[in-house]
Amino acid sequence: MKITKEKVYHILRNPLNIIVWSITRLPYFRFLKVTEKGIERITFNMWFNQKVLGNNKNAYWPVHKSSRVVGEQNILVGIGTFPGFQRNIYIQGTGNLRFGDYTIIGQNSGILSGNHDLYDYRKLTARDTTIGSYCWIGMNSTVLGGVVLGDHTIVSAGSVVTKSFPDGYCIIGGVPAKIIKTLDPKECVKYQNDIKYHGYIKQDKFAEYRRKNLNI
Repeated sequence: MKITKEKVYHILRNPLNIIVWSITRLPYFRFLKVTEKGIERITFNMWFNQKVLGNNKNAYWPVHKSSRVVGEQNILVGIGTFPGFQRNIYIQGTGNLRFGDYTIIGQNSGILSGNHDLYDYRKLTARDTTIGSYCWIGMNSTVLGGVVLGDHTIVSAGSVVTKSFPDGYCIIGGVPAKIIKTLDPKECVKYQNDIKYHGYIKQDKFAEYRRKNLNI
């Protein structure tokens, strides 16, 4: 990261900034640099709220303090995907919940992998859900349990997705969601980060973390 004169002034004018800057130079915090040019940039404050203050502390990827993640052990996130990064998102790992690489989720959305039993709402029924790579879930949307969305699926804002669109490469929307437009796969950009992380965990260490901590 290039250090400008303005950046140096900002750091030096507050002793706390000096401490934070020094901490983030440690190898552990390399993920901050990796995401600094991305669409969802991890900040030290987000990490501090999550891992030190305890907001969604069990999630192994960055989650905003206003969002909620449950069943982290049943959730598999791909490279560069941070479910709950934006505000007021609900991510539910009742069943297995899979996210592909470089997928983004808008504010006030819910991604479910289960639901209440129709005849006894005290019981939760698991239903596996899969969201592909390079998907975009628009704000105020809900994806219900059991849904499969293929790569490059765009969910329009305010939609409720009740059925699967496994082929991907489409825009879906409405209540319930249906295909609005198909996308040309040749036009869809499949970018990749130079250094790859599953949330806070570098790719070459993720298999071991998954084996020890996840059920998926």
